Amino acid sequence: QVQLVESGGGLVQAGGSLRLSCAASGRDFSSSAMGWYRQAPGKQRELVARISRAGNTIYADSVKGRFTVSRDNAKNTMYLQMNSLKAEDTAVYYCAAAKTPWAIIPDDYWGQGTQVTVSS
Repeated sequence: QVQLVESGGGLVQAGGSLRLSCAASGRDFSSSAMGWYRQAPGKQRELVARISRAGNTIYADSVKGRFTVSRDNAKNTMYLQMNSLKAEDTAVYYCAAAKTPWAIIPDDYWGQGTQVTVSS
């Protein structure tokens, strides 16, 4: 059974930092693209960052220069370092992974989400 489990969310003041983790189990994701999405109340889910199996990264314009996605294939884990947090970063953050090695968009497997709240 494939599982993606996020951790590291919480309440932080504007300007602060958080580090999210996504621990995968049930299969090896080292050959798959993985990514972080977020959904704020009343808004659609959006892709925040994704990392290819080769380690190439893409970010949403709203988080460029502040967020960094990385992965540790030996631990089957992906991370999202979030710095200079803003109130508008408040959302539920989801980890996702692709099923096939050639998939570019990671959206086949999903975690349960972790709440990030940034107070202004």
